[in-house]
Amino acid sequence: QVQLVESGGGLVQAGGSLRLSCAASGRTFSSYAMGWFRQYPGKARDFVAGINWNGGDTYYTDSVKGRFTISRDDAKNTVYLQMNSLKPEDTAVYYCAATSRRLPNGDLEKRGAYDYWGQGTQVTVSS
Repeated sequence: QVQLVESGGGLVQAGGSLRLSCAASGRTFSSYAMGWFRQYPGKARDFVAGINWNGGDTYYTDSVKGRFTISRDDAKNTVYLQMNSLKPEDTAVYYCAATSRRLPNGDLEKRGAYDYWGQGTQVTVSS
């Protein structure tokens, strides 16, 4: 089994930045594809960004392209989400996710492709 723990959320003003971290343990981290999702109140979790098992392929939802960057450090068993130029519509609970499956890049955005989820961290952007 894999445990995922997010950190780095908080309150920022529009235009500010945050860096989220997700620390993983329990299995061989380098073999996992990783993703970030976010959930608005009363809504389902939406895909934000994904990075494939080899770290060389990334995928983003259109609304965050050019503002958010996903990366991973396998030596530290950690995946990151750097969020710049934050907007009020980015306000949500952010979750990291992992799967031991070797995913095609097009499947990184699919909620059902992931087997493990963190507890979430709140990001609030004020206007």
